[in-house]
Amino acid sequence: MDDIDIETVADPDLEDPVFIEGLPGVGHVGKLVAEHLLEEFDGDLVRRVYTTEFPPQVTVDDEGAAELTHAQFHHVDADGRDLLVLTGDHQAASNQGHYTLTTAFLDVAEEFGCERAFALGGVPTGELIEDDEYDVLGALTDAADRDEYEDAGVEFRADEPAGGIVGVSGLVLGLGSRRGLPAACLMGETSGYLVDPKSAQAVLEVLQSLLDIEVDFSELEERAEEMEEVVGKIQEMQGSGGGGMPSEDELRYIG
Repeated sequence: MDDIDIETVADPDLEDPVFIEGLPGVGHVGKLVAEHLLEEFDGDLVRRVYTTEFPPQVTVDDEGAAELTHAQFHHVDADGRDLLVLTGDHQAASNQGHYTLTTAFLDVAEEFGCERAFALGGVPTGELIEDDEYDVLGALTDAADRDEYEDAGVEFRADEPAGGIVGVSGLVLGLGSRRGLPAACLMGETSGYLVDPKSAQAVLEVLQSLLDIEVDFSELEERAEEMEEVVGKIQEMQGSGGGGMPSEDELRYIG
């Protein structure tokens, strides 16, 4: 197999599509958002991306059928707005792989005519978030677009996230900018310890405003309720002094 192999599944004609990246990262925030869009709007698979940068493994479905691990592009028709949504279970295993793979992802987005991109992820706070106050931080390829994002509830903070944005989300902005592709990274605050549906909802609410679409959040809310017991147990552990959390220095944004 080649280092990267892109399989064409379907070739729909899309009108002014927006590229949305939601691969695994801190809190699985971006992946949760992407998967929610696919489920709510019945996304259609259009591309599979295989690479030797992914782990040497297969996934096994409910019927027992195995398939080589890969990333997927889906077409989502969200209230008449065409979205090209990228998701999967892995990021690249090497620095070079991140560059090569993101280049391939942007090639697909360009092939479908995407003229705007959103990279989605989480930024770790190092502590559990209380009172459901989940801020969404942003980074842009063009600071002239800040007003639009601030109106949608995005915050821009100097030197945050600390250390910058690494992985595909960072390169969608960095490499996208070199292609003239306007791009933004939307990062929901999250503890960094758990899969975080509440942070994903905060990001999705911002995306909903920016794209002028309507999204049903009920499934994310149900998933958030399922996490409440886990959070409660963690808080009990912290209160009793039993068991510790990773320190903030051990957390780094990868999304």
